[in-house]
Amino acid sequence: MIARSQGRLQDRRPISVIDIGSNSIRLVVYEGIARSPTVLFNEKMLAGLGRGIVSTGKLDPEAVTRAIEEFRRFRALSDQAGAGDLYVIATAAAREAENGIDFIHRAEKILGTEIRVLSGREEAYYSALGVISGFHPADGIAGDLGGGSLELIDVAGETIGDGITLPLGGLRLQDMAKNSPVAAAKIARDELARAKLLKGGQGRVFYAVGGTWRNLARLHMNTTNYPLSVMHHYEMGIESSLPFLRQVAKGEIDKIKGIEGVSKVRRSLLPYGAAVMLEIIAAMKPSKIVVSALGVREGFLYSLLSPREQKLDPLISAAEELAVLRARSVTHAHELVRWTGQTFATFGIDETEDEARYRHAACLLADIGWRAHPEYRGTQSLNIIAHASFIGVDHPGRLYLALANLYRHEGISNDSGAAELRTLATPRYLERSRLLGAMFRVVYLLSAAMPGVIPKLRWESRDNDTLALVIPTECGNLIGERPAGRLAQLGKLAGRKLVMEVEGEPPFTAFK
Repeated sequence: MIARSQGRLQDRRPISVIDIGSNSIRLVVYEGIARSPTVLFNEKMLAGLGRGIVSTGKLDPEAVTRAIEEFRRFRALSDQAGAGDLYVIATAAAREAENGIDFIHRAEKILGTEIRVLSGREEAYYSALGVISGFHPADGIAGDLGGGSLELIDVAGETIGDGITLPLGGLRLQDMAKNSPVAAAKIARDELARAKLLKGGQGRVFYAVGGTWRNLARLHMNTTNYPLSVMHHYEMGIESSLPFLRQVAKGEIDKIKGIEGVSKVRRSLLPYGAAVMLEIIAAMKPSKIVVSALGVREGFLYSLLSPREQKLDPLISAAEELAVLRARSVTHAHELVRWTGQTFATFGIDETEDEARYRHAACLLADIGWRAHPEYRGTQSLNIIAHASFIGVDHPGRLYLALANLYRHEGISNDSGAAELRTLATPRYLERSRLLGAMFRVVYLLSAAMPGVIPKLRWESRDNDTLALVIPTECGNLIGERPAGRLAQLGKLAGRKLVMEVEGEPPFTAFK
């Protein structure tokens, strides 16, 4: 038997999903079914099954041949990765083409499993579930733009409202417009007039799902010199993005920064994706565009979870998994969550629901960099957290988590290596991240990153508005100059007079 690497969670069995779309076919092997799924292996091919379907009514024959051959490889890769289950879903092209059924039957023989051909309603439903699973909470209209169709559906928390499927996928629209982005805009406008649900999205978020829109967002990042290359929850302001979208919709993309990183197949569809987005903005008048890295595939995976698992916080779940994999003690991390919550309350620091979640996650992640060289632990922790595949957190929230752990290792005044990223955090998050980092710096010196000590610490009021961090007698030898100095730093930052004392003894005074 081959032993599993300790870098993997031991209670998971891999699961594979093959997503047969009109433009791309993708195999994703996940580490297991989880609230915040981790990708173990990911491969796609841009087959273009739906190319020409408007004029021929059939799947592209060359694409069919290529896809059938690739399915052998995908099945072998799924087996090689140790997947216990292989799920296969197919969307617009396969359900609409005259030869779709024959293609599905051939694919089923090779893959050795039933292929679920989603109806337009099912496709919209799973797309909505993908958005629901990735945001805390979602509230707006989710739009999933594939190669063959556009699914629009209203999402509010865990509630899925009205939905509609429109024939506005990139390949189909390119075909209907006869390669004219100008004609595509008129087609999109006429089709979107049928989507009455867009009126209910006014002033709410539009969640953009699908590869074409992700590539548009990536180019928008490049043109604005955005410092964090994380796609999920990337936000595009309406007024600031309109000139960019209009430029792309005209087909003027050759000189856009980063265009060379987009495949030629995807590149040709960008003007059509931009045209559809512009018409959605005009019809819906959203507050902003937010990119979702999760769609039909992740929504399907989310549907396999139990109701209890679906209600778990995806950010906290992912942070705890990283703590299991990388921290010295998960128990210590949970003790840190409780103690920092008590300390915030004692100091009179209020928290919103999201701020409490972010503090919780930051505590779970506070020791993931301990194996790095001491001089680089802060920077490594910052980069891991800022660029992790977290869901349920926006970009400013990521920086709250990341900066708290930078300050925990490198000091509360050290912003080295984080100047550009700091611009994404709100002033309030910057203040909170320093406070949290300063708290970490105190208790790590008292606990040696091991459990058992932090729950014994308590705050007590003293005269002159002084707060004492009281250490029980049995832990008295842990007190010393360095933790007392760190406590003084925390007090200065919090605007409080803090002292450290062993239970029943006067406050600790460092030697002069």
